[in-house]
Amino acid sequence: MESISVFDMLSIGVGPSSSHTLGPWRAAQMWIKKLQLREQFTSVASVQVNLYGSISLTGKGHATDIAIIMGLMGTDPVTVAIDSIQPAIDALKTKGVLKLNNEKDIAFNFSENITFNRTFLNFHPNGIKFEATLRNGKKTRDTYYSIGGGFVVQKERARKKLQIEKFNNFPYPIEKATEIIEYCTLENITVSELVLKNELSLRDPDRIDAKLKAIWDVMLDSMYVGCHTEGILPGGLNVRRRAFDTHKSLQGTKPYSDKYEWIEAIRDTEVKFRQILKWVTCFALAVNEVNASLGRVVTAPTNGSAGVIPAVLMYYLVIENHDGDFQDVKKFLLVSGEIGSLFKKNATISAAMGGCQAEIGVSSAMAAGALTELMGGTPAQVLIAAEIAMEHHLGLTCDPIGGLVQIPCIERNAMGAIKAINACEMALDRDPNDVKIPLDKVIATMWETAKDMTTKYKETSQGGLAVQVNMSDC
Repeated sequence: MESISVFDMLSIGVGPSSSHTLGPWRAAQMWIKKLQLREQFTSVASVQVNLYGSISLTGKGHATDIAIIMGLMGTDPVTVAIDSIQPAIDALKTKGVLKLNNEKDIAFNFSENITFNRTFLNFHPNGIKFEATLRNGKKTRDTYYSIGGGFVVQKERARKKLQIEKFNNFPYPIEKATEIIEYCTLENITVSELVLKNELSLRDPDRIDAKLKAIWDVMLDSMYVGCHTEGILPGGLNVRRRAFDTHKSLQGTKPYSDKYEWIEAIRDTEVKFRQILKWVTCFALAVNEVNASLGRVVTAPTNGSAGVIPAVLMYYLVIENHDGDFQDVKKFLLVSGEIGSLFKKNATISAAMGGCQAEIGVSSAMAAGALTELMGGTPAQVLIAAEIAMEHHLGLTCDPIGGLVQIPCIERNAMGAIKAINACEMALDRDPNDVKIPLDKVIATMWETAKDMTTKYKETSQGGLAVQVNMSDC
């Protein structure tokens, strides 16, 4: 079993999709490095990209072509200025010149040098083939697969041996949920403490804290930006941003000037049940509206489900615990990352493989388990909450209208967040000895459901809402 760090499950990137935007971006970066290692980069005369399967069928709606161009240009999705993306694409379309890795100019036609193929490659539904023609006329080709959550692999999995070695060096290697309980019971520690011990085998404490703070900063920023931005989302569906209006109806009178003061201002507002529901919904909508507009979010575990975890964590900080601080954020992110890794190892977090149960379902399970620890739950109750959340997302399809991460994706984040909170509360009232369905069983069920699900419900926009509702209807 390969090692999966919390920072693999929670990573910073650009929307709207981890598998169709962030993954292709990273694949292009990886291919450039491979050309350099082969000492072929300086000889590249032209480039051709072929997309296959789900990543092709919904690629334009997910900005896959834009992401690949940005990767070929040598930009980093973690640090690139969001407002520089569209001008760079516009300049390429006008001039027909691509500055490969920001080093050398080659001719490039945006509409001809990226081909969208309806066929599927055997290894994974999200296939990308890069081809470079060298100055001597020879061609070099490489195929990459975007397998969900921003993870990118080649069929031979060159890094697999290294990842397995890392896993074996973990003080507490975890493949199944039952092992979490065994370790926590043996060491008398919480789930977050267990996960931290594994992370400390990869990096020092200060680095862990810095990376977790950076993740939370982007999560908070995406909520803040989404709640303070109005207008229509790009893509042609004419979807109105809703977080702005909801936030306007909820915000109190306490002034604030930044996202940190904003937390204190929200804590000062009325928190009856209806307002709580609306705040959680608002936080989730905000993140995914930012995601839908090619904004920066945290892949958690995917971009399409990026709003669930921030919304539930924010709920804890502004509703449940007004004294909550970074230590609470740290525990939450550690636990959620570990729960997500269980699904990555034993099922899938790719909608192209498993439908939306693999995205919203997994993120809801991650958030439910993490919230349960912060609310004082035992390790067993943490896993119960994760199981409940996933159980009630089983079979959820991925059928985005127009191939855009907007309808029904944005609202689903709000629903996933609310379910996570509800799952937490049910788990806290549950005796672990009475549990009938362990987390490992529901993960296995989710994977079997994924394999049985027809392809048209796996992020291809060939079934469900995507065919019942046309772009012209919007």
